Amino acid sequence: MQEIISEISSILWGWPMIIMLLGTHLFLTIRLNFPQRHIFKAIKLSVSRDNDSTGDVSQFAALTTALAATIGTGNIVGVGTAIALGGPGAVLWCWLTGVFGIATKYGEGLLAIKYRVQTRKGKMLGGPMYALERGLAENATGFKKKMWKAWALAFAFFTAVATFGIGSTVQANAISTLSYDTYGVSPVIIGGIVTILVAAVIMGGVKSIAKCCEMLVPLMAALYVMGCVVILIINAPYVWPALKLIVSSAFNPDAAGGGFVGSSIMIAARYGIARGLFSNESGLGSAPIVAAAAQTKNPVRQALVSSSGTFWDTVVICALTGIVIVSSVIAYPDINLSDGGILTKMAFSKIPYIGEPLLTFGSLTFAFSTILGWSYYGERAIEYLANKMARRMARKKGEDVRGKSSDEFSVVGRIVNGYRIIFLITTYLGAVVSLNLVWDLADIFNALMAIPNLLSLLFLSGIIVHETRKYLWRGRLDKE
Repeated sequence: MQEIISEISSILWGWPMIIMLLGTHLFLTIRLNFPQRHIFKAIKLSVSRDNDSTGDVSQFAALTTALAATIGTGNIVGVGTAIALGGPGAVLWCWLTGVFGIATKYGEGLLAIKYRVQTRKGKMLGGPMYALERGLAENATGFKKKMWKAWALAFAFFTAVATFGIGSTVQANAISTLSYDTYGVSPVIIGGIVTILVAAVIMGGVKSIAKCCEMLVPLMAALYVMGCVVILIINAPYVWPALKLIVSSAFNPDAAGGGFVGSSIMIAARYGIARGLFSNESGLGSAPIVAAAAQTKNPVRQALVSSSGTFWDTVVICALTGIVIVSSVIAYPDINLSDGGILTKMAFSKIPYIGEPLLTFGSLTFAFSTILGWSYYGERAIEYLANKMARRMARKKGEDVRGKSSDEFSVVGRIVNGYRIIFLITTYLGAVVSLNLVWDLADIFNALMAIPNLLSLLFLSGIIVHETRKYLWRGRLDKE
């Protein structure tokens, strides 16, 4: 079964998915007149507050929560794996994927605000399932209406299932494995500690999760970036040769030499693009779920803030990791190039005394923050599905459900609380069992999430352009 699941995962994350995601990135980049040029404006907006606007959390809190879910072990070990399999040229392809992915993350953030809903208790709900339902299904008839509603349900279902993989079990497993290998602490103990910490945060809802991520993400990212900068200073004579090698081997992998993999441009591009896509999650549809909770004056402001997440995740952190690894390999050519994790660990070991502890801290906090971010994604997906079920049950009883929001059905709250308990149980189990099969299952459902989300982006691209013209191109960002 594991071999079959692994093969399905490889197919889904093969060239068809890469073409779909990268094609959407390029399409939106061109149609939106290269929104990447507004990245510094986006960064400025991300640290500002629209306190008088409707929303559950600040724009910065929404951004850090999304970053918490995307900045993970993939930024550290994943880049090393891409280099080990695709050669140093994979770094450039990974970076380019991040650059073009900014446009897709922009579109996702815009649709999240445009089609979000507010419950009677003031809670904001949004994401691709609402864009599919409110943006496409409500404006369609007959078969098309049913189709878009089905895609909305499918996205919510895939997200809910993926949460138990990439969100809880595999991250907890990464934490327990690293703690045991580094410090010899029993996975049973680590699993208990992680579960208790996660419970203390997620039981408080989005505001508690966002508050924790708002403090944790900038700290862990800053420390990791500082570590990379120190290594680059140590490797100063090899940084420029590393940059030249990354660029040249992206188009001529056989020229890499030095023990690097060198087979074809397709191999370098495949592993670099796949790692970039998987790392920043642009196109998967996860980040807009929390973007919908942001306090913002208009959809474009939050769209810009959301787009800055891909910039930090891939254009900065993944690129730094790649340059650090390639420069270290050039400096120490006898290094084992077959394992991405070893490559990264080797690079950080060059920082005297604190190198490996810094990498360990980064890996632990990245994994923990990913659990928090994905817990919110799963909770909103479960709430969407539970609301649909509750409304159907009420209609069968002859009740009028028009105008009712999810928090007016008691069964929805019970299901969400049940989800939280299951999420915590899987977090603990993930820390104490082997998870090779779960990794592949998580990859499969992540890929399946992307399909309905990409459909919403492509079919609603006209709305994205219209809102962009209204607020950004006409200089009306401060208007509601």
